[in-house]
Amino acid sequence: MAQPRFFKVSGNIIDVLNREIYPGTLEIADGHISRILREPVAETQYLLPGFIDAHVHVESSMLVPSEFARLAVTHGTVATVSDPHEIGNVLGLKGVEYMLENGKKVPFKFYFGAPSCVPATPFETAGAEITPEDIEELFLRPEVKYLAEMMNWPGVLNQDELVMRKITLAQKFDKQIDGHAPGLMGEQAHAYAAAGMTTDHECFTASEARDKLAAGMKILIREGSAAKNFEALIELLSEFPDKIMFCSDDKHPDNLVESHINELVKRALAKGHDLFHVLQAACVNPVQHYKLEVGLLQEKDPADFIVIDNLEQFNVLQTYINGQLVAEDGKSKIEFTPSEIVNNFHAQRKTVEQFHLAAPQGLAKLRVIEPYDVQLITGMLLLDAKVENGNVVSDVAQDVLKMAVVNRYQNTEPAIAFIKNFGLQRGAIASSVGHDSHNIIAVGCDDESLCRAVNLLIDAQGGISAVADDREEVLPLPVAGIMSAEDGYWVAEQYAQLDKAAKELGSTLTSPFMTLSFMALLVIPALKLSDKGLFDGQHFQFIDVLVGNE
Repeated sequence: MAQPRFFKVSGNIIDVLNREIYPGTLEIADGHISRILREPVAETQYLLPGFIDAHVHVESSMLVPSEFARLAVTHGTVATVSDPHEIGNVLGLKGVEYMLENGKKVPFKFYFGAPSCVPATPFETAGAEITPEDIEELFLRPEVKYLAEMMNWPGVLNQDELVMRKITLAQKFDKQIDGHAPGLMGEQAHAYAAAGMTTDHECFTASEARDKLAAGMKILIREGSAAKNFEALIELLSEFPDKIMFCSDDKHPDNLVESHINELVKRALAKGHDLFHVLQAACVNPVQHYKLEVGLLQEKDPADFIVIDNLEQFNVLQTYINGQLVAEDGKSKIEFTPSEIVNNFHAQRKTVEQFHLAAPQGLAKLRVIEPYDVQLITGMLLLDAKVENGNVVSDVAQDVLKMAVVNRYQNTEPAIAFIKNFGLQRGAIASSVGHDSHNIIAVGCDDESLCRAVNLLIDAQGGISAVADDREEVLPLPVAGIMSAEDGYWVAEQYAQLDKAAKELGSTLTSPFMTLSFMALLVIPALKLSDKGLFDGQHFQFIDVLVGNE
């Protein structure tokens, strides 16, 4: 795309920093705002700083960064604060470097964190480790702005030696440190913040967020494909406009086609929040907190801004990054470019028998994972077991389904557990997007379907799948087993088709594959499944699936 050296754009300028709206003209030269002229006559359109996703795992879009950017700019997004720990868990430093380099292929402002918890826990098998030495190497790169979410909050509170080395490195390089501590409150939250954590995006109640704000942390209001906390937290914006940011955390491709941070802006305005408070959260606070080289519509700033139609519909007409028009009228001007395939996938095909779970004598109950729609936390249930021919099986009538996690880095036996609330009436779904280690995770109505869904992904070296009867559908994700290198809009269509297939099999969840991907995330309580077994996230220990008579 050719970039003119000098041009002008006129409109009602929304100066968020100075809380002022006035008719004016931006004079743009060599990618920067050289001058801002005040005009006597008001325009119909408005100019304002571009939106920033303050915390996102680009990998969860199933798109490489260059394709994520193609979709995001249509919604007025000009930059992201991205934690690449998903690919880090698969490929280590090499994976993080892949994200950094791929992002440079397009005119978009990707800022990355150095992953702090790879592997996330010692209770699962990851594909790699990111060491303090790796983190120090990443901090030398200008696009790496922070130490990414410190999920190991017990390690912070107990001053674990390895954890403290990483925190000390961030402080040495004057980098912000992102927190990740769902449910942590009181003295523990204050101690966590005092150790250097500056943000948290895991709050799911206003009281928890207030507690962390009181401890000195900034709160990121998250509205992603699986976790949706906007309604619970948006009331805080009017009280703490300088301490709130907006983020998606995880955004599936079909949702990214529809909207991004612009959706949170519209919803906040619809609730009557002050325009400048809303734009401070969406545009200004991330720039100031993470020290991003993103313009805020001031003279000499990079020309990063958007044009909208009015303050009611807030439709994005144009998006500019460094003075380059990257989107117009809902169409991306960033062109598709091929991307390299990198992966780490060694699992071999499984047999149906490997998904059997023998029922011991005296079996009384099952410990069952209870996911909640649009939340990452889960409950723990004790329910009756259904046994057929000595094998504990899915009880479709009671919506208690067998679940499996298959190590994709080594050829080992599947780990088996049970889950409620997925709603499948037949067949199975599976995904190699399984936070954080990205082993294969599957849920199904019978062992044969589970095996078929898993083997489809082993054959594809990663992806998502749905099977039932003679039906088999798969979206291959060959980049680290979690992303596609194909056109982002095509990926979104294919994902929407798989999402539809899961719902046709009976799932009542808003986003079945996104919810499934978090059922192996051990750092979020209460009960999850890793490739090594069922895990109690409240006490950080393994626990038996089967409960006998006592």
